[in-house]
Amino acid sequence: MLCCGIVGLPLSGKSTVFNVVTKAGAEVKPYAGGRTDPNRAIVGVPDARFDKLVAIDKPKKATPARVEFVDLAGLSRGACRGEGLGNAFLSFTADAEVLIHVIRCFENPAVPHPEGSVDPVRDWEILDMELIFRDLSVVQNRLERLSAKKKPSPEDETEGSLLARCCDRLLDERPIRGMEMTDAERRALRGFTFLTQKPQIIVLNLDERQGGIEEVKGAVALKNKIESTGMVSVEIYGRLEMDLLELDDEEAAEFAQELKIDRPGRERLISSAYSALGLISFYTTGSDEVKAWTLKDGRDALAAAGAIHSDLARGFIRAQVVGYGDFEKHGFSYANCREEGLLKLEGKDYRVRDGDIIEIRFNV
Repeated sequence: MLCCGIVGLPLSGKSTVFNVVTKAGAEVKPYAGGRTDPNRAIVGVPDARFDKLVAIDKPKKATPARVEFVDLAGLSRGACRGEGLGNAFLSFTADAEVLIHVIRCFENPAVPHPEGSVDPVRDWEILDMELIFRDLSVVQNRLERLSAKKKPSPEDETEGSLLARCCDRLLDERPIRGMEMTDAERRALRGFTFLTQKPQIIVLNLDERQGGIEEVKGAVALKNKIESTGMVSVEIYGRLEMDLLELDDEEAAEFAQELKIDRPGRERLISSAYSALGLISFYTTGSDEVKAWTLKDGRDALAAAGAIHSDLARGFIRAQVVGYGDFEKHGFSYANCREEGLLKLEGKDYRVRDGDIIEIRFNV
């Protein structure tokens, strides 16, 4: 299951964003008193296609794709040197597959900013540098161990060369993410769990009095900087969206319409996290259960069968497949899709597409 670590400076609104994403309301309190144990919650991935399939089949059980969110304690300057809650924070962060970095864009005199002022670019750079320093420490420690060997193996020399490239990049204050590598090199680095190699989504945490990031000094510059690196940013009115959770669905929808919020920030953030690692969803349907399955983009029908159950992969014969778009276009009717030649039997090498509805035929 995809694990998303919510990170940021203290008092940036991380716990508020966590509450919004997980629909916890005010149940989860902000960190205090030196507590480092993370808050955790598993949430379903918003998916209108899945909802429609459930409405059609009315199954006994409906299982959406799921993502785990982890709310981590705030990271302060000097965390890489063990200051504040640094070491505990960094150990939890290493377990996350994607980092969601919450940037404070709101003013609140009752909650002073730990750096003395609201400055999105500065805050992003503080955390980014702490992650860079942590990875640099890991790289340098490993290089020292390799250099201490009297007779390094060819594998040691290959690893040392790769880590030296990583070291140069980190010393240049650039994350490992974005560094050109072969698939074999990426696999070689997997065990280090480098923090700057992880995908990162930037959350700009606003309040309802701000009409947008244009009203926050430095926010537009940060958004442009983020997008120039290929990362994704999401704007959320954290406190407002948490208040909306206290309303029933109809009231919340009316209030959101008045505020011109076309899609809740939580949905945009969950979807962004899901796609950050190149994940797609395919579906299995029936009266017993409609389920959305998670698969890496580019994987084949055999991998999809294995995701459902190992027996299906072992005895794989064919996969009956129809794309959701075709299914919808033809009245959600398998018979209509079959008549149009859109309900197809595919072999194990078929590349699964996002939104495919699949039935695995097997024999064991």
